[in-house]
Amino acid sequence: MAITVRSFAKINLGLRIGALRADGFHELRTVYQTIGLQDIVRVRVERGVGIEVRCEDPRVPRDESNTCHRVVERALEALKSRGRVIIEIEKRLPVQGGLGGASGNAVAALLGLEHALKKSLSGPERLRIAAEVGSDLPLFLMGGTVLGLGHGEEVYPLPDLPSAPCVVALPKVAVSTPKAFADWDARTGGIGAPIPTETGGQECPSHTGGSELTVSGLPDRMKEFGREVAIGLSTQQKGKAGKGLSGVSAKSRGRAETPLLDLVRTGIENDFEQVVFPQYPELREVKHVLERAGAAYASLSGSGSAVYGLFASRAGAERAATRLRKTGVEARLTTTLTRRQYWKAIFD
Repeated sequence: MAITVRSFAKINLGLRIGALRADGFHELRTVYQTIGLQDIVRVRVERGVGIEVRCEDPRVPRDESNTCHRVVERALEALKSRGRVIIEIEKRLPVQGGLGGASGNAVAALLGLEHALKKSLSGPERLRIAAEVGSDLPLFLMGGTVLGLGHGEEVYPLPDLPSAPCVVALPKVAVSTPKAFADWDARTGGIGAPIPTETGGQECPSHTGGSELTVSGLPDRMKEFGREVAIGLSTQQKGKAGKGLSGVSAKSRGRAETPLLDLVRTGIENDFEQVVFPQYPELREVKHVLERAGAAYASLSGSGSAVYGLFASRAGAERAATRLRKTGVEARLTTTLTRRQYWKAIFD
């Protein structure tokens, strides 16, 4: 019998790119947030040997380069199990969209394999295998709101933020992540230094206060991302006492705010926008449409091409999605997922 697993997407709440490391990766700082958009992955184990990946989308590799194949291969070895594993991927998320589709598929295949075999890896072993295969995989072993360090593979759960309406725009553009990194290096010399924004200032605004999430020796702009996140989370904690069931602060009457919107308003940005938007101006325009439609925060996710907007109300999100569709851009209405919602729905 096949095990069916929901493979959810992620967005990046800010993404700061640091220096190019000796191992070929860039130092990164980001906050991952899982959302309700999803692929479906089905896993079954039969007699025999080998791993077979099936998908009707021609852009999805079916050989050993597929992230699902690579994860399952490692998991079988770690579990000391054998069998013919068949992985069916029902793609609903875009390929090369910046939503972590392939990474989420791989983690879904890993969880499905464990259920099919009735065996489980330890938490650290799962994380080790996930990090070996790809930088975005470990976040899907946590779900909810997650701090990503290292080259994105070092993950730490952050205090869960209440769900917020989200519109994800899916322009028909495929952005190459390696090229986006290369373009960033060409502009910064590979050292991740601040560069001028369109308004002529520096991209790292100064903030004070709050505890710091820092790593010794990193450039100031990398430390600044930690300060911004810490400020946002501090605001969340201070506001909890005054919030009712709706998550609206009693001190902000008439203002439909959530702690998630408080976090992104601290000034976190996605560095990729500075190199991707000049190459694909239509993506910048999509962001502007979301902002004009009332998004409290809009951003490229990862290196794109997906652009999302966070809204204070579902009605506002619905109006924004309608506006995007009228311009010919595919737009999907969803919500951010807390850690509890994420794990409850994976096998539901």
